[in-house]
Amino acid sequence: MDPEVPEDLIIVMERMIRYVRRSATAGGLSSAASFVLARLSSEGPQRLTELARAEGVSQPNMTQLVTRLERAGLVRRIADRSDGRGVLVEVTDTGLEIFRQRRAERAQALHQLIEELTEPEQHAVKVALPALARAIQDRQPRS
Repeated sequence: MDPEVPEDLIIVMERMIRYVRRSATAGGLSSAASFVLARLSSEGPQRLTELARAEGVSQPNMTQLVTRLERAGLVRRIADRSDGRGVLVEVTDTGLEIFRQRRAERAQALHQLIEELTEPEQHAVKVALPALARAIQDRQPRS
């Protein structure tokens, strides 16, 4: 593979990700808040420490973010049944709906981009993206 191809691909992917992220406006959330809702929606309730570690932020920053999300009615804190002293954060029905709206907005933005391509380009994208997703999945640690 040409050594410039991965760098060119990264630049295009970064631009595409920024474009698609900016298209999600439901709930007026920051990217960090959107990531937390996405994680809780897909992985279920988690401790603040787990969320902070997964998102690469400090626990105090995650606590502030969760507090803001809680005030907005998008998440709630619940007792950890496996540890009576522990607290978990879970997404509310409202938070789940906002997450779904944002995902739909991002999907629509990507769909519109793909629709602007020629038919051969559309076919190439429809083959390449699932292949890249599979390669990423193969690198994920197994639980």
